[in-house]
Amino acid sequence: MSTYVKLSKRLHTIANFLSEGTFFIDVGSDHGYLPCYVCQKDPNAKAIASEVREGPFLRTKDTVHQYNLTDRIDVRLGDGLSVLTDQDNISEIVIAGMGGTLITEILQVGKDKLIHIDKIIAQPNNHAERVRKFFLENGFHLVDEVILEENDHIYEILVAKKNGSSSYREDETIEKQLYFGPILMKEKSIPFQKKWQFEKEKYEKILKQIEHKQGNEDKIRSFKQKLRWIEEVLT
Repeated sequence: MSTYVKLSKRLHTIANFLSEGTFFIDVGSDHGYLPCYVCQKDPNAKAIASEVREGPFLRTKDTVHQYNLTDRIDVRLGDGLSVLTDQDNISEIVIAGMGGTLITEILQVGKDKLIHIDKIIAQPNNHAERVRKFFLENGFHLVDEVILEENDHIYEILVAKKNGSSSYREDETIEKQLYFGPILMKEKSIPFQKKWQFEKEKYEKILKQIEHKQGNEDKIRSFKQKLRWIEEVLT
């Protein structure tokens, strides 16, 4: 197959954060479109595409074969970063399209594989604050963030590097910045405002349902705190 891979806006944004001539792993590669696109665009790039289940693994192998990239993209079956060996000389990780809790667990379990990693590009579908917290506690500096809307979904993309300057500000609490993203809350783009307006309405509905029930005091305090934060960043 000689045609070029066409990526979604989300994956195209992720691809643009990868370094030139990169050797990276795409965890949960989803048919292998991202590594195929990167290797078509950059003749010096190489990739490992990993899948945890056999069905997606076989589909990814098929995609790589169709685009004649079997010599530069190695498709592996395994859980998270466990597919990496000591001989793999990768420097960047992409881990996208799954929940923030799962992304954090994958990175935590594979912490011994992060020693030689310079850059992690993560796209959590939710709980992005947990991914930011992992970066903060494990020597990775959050150097860039993007929030975008595509097909009625809003996505956050986080870029962290071992060598870089911190994006966190001293005039805001770290908890609030982890929750919203220090760069995103400063830029306050239209997708950012749309996302947090939706979250605000959701929290208001939940509070109405639980605020008069016994045993929900901790939840109520948490929701009210988040509502105050949302109102502050939306003004």
